[in-house]
Amino acid sequence: MTEHTNKQFDADLQSVRSQFLQMGGVVEAMIQESVDAIPTGDLELVEKVREREKQVNRHEVEIDERVSLILARHQPTAIDLRTLLAVSKMLTDMERCGDEAEKIANTVRRMYENEQRHIPVIELRHMADSVGRMLHNALDSFARLDPILAAQVVRSDKEVDREWKGSLRTLITYMMEDPRTISRAIDMVFIARALERIGDHAKNMAERVIYMVKGADVRHTGVKNAERQARGEDDTPAEQPADET
Repeated sequence: MTEHTNKQFDADLQSVRSQFLQMGGVVEAMIQESVDAIPTGDLELVEKVREREKQVNRHEVEIDERVSLILARHQPTAIDLRTLLAVSKMLTDMERCGDEAEKIANTVRRMYENEQRHIPVIELRHMADSVGRMLHNALDSFARLDPILAAQVVRSDKEVDREWKGSLRTLITYMMEDPRTISRAIDMVFIARALERIGDHAKNMAERVIYMVKGADVRHTGVKNAERQARGEDDTPAEQPADET
């Protein structure tokens, strides 16, 4: 490519990276606001989440179009090509994180509009904080091209999965002991499940960062292999058990 073309390509690539990070910031706000609305039923927060979902969708379409244009106009190689491919895949996960946050907000609206009075007391804040931190670190690892931080996100998903299972057991116990809590408990199951799914999407994005920087596809190969590849250790078998810790 000529110098002019190189400069244009660099500018286009940076624009894609910047807009993706902006999209991630909107999704982070959606998660925070939807979780903050759970104990209070604050419908203003619910509406903020729903409005932000429209922003997320616009970002997804615009970034997707930009990636397609870059691929059509230029011939990126090595890490630049991997970056574009990774962003293209990460877009879907990020948009779905926004969808899950909106699901939480809509569930909160339903709970409080139905005036459910029998409320099972279950603390989801820690799980929400863990998921929010995973997403933030996935974005940070992308911004800094940091595969080590990305591998930490992959490992963090194990703890979120444990919290999800613990929450489910607690809610089932509530429903068995007091049938009046069933309706609200089911709503809380939906919320906890949405948080767990956000964690899954954050892990997917972190795996893409490792691919982007190291050229290693660590999906379905286990946490330890993701960590080894992030450190640049390539003397491992091609595949490890998916539940490896």
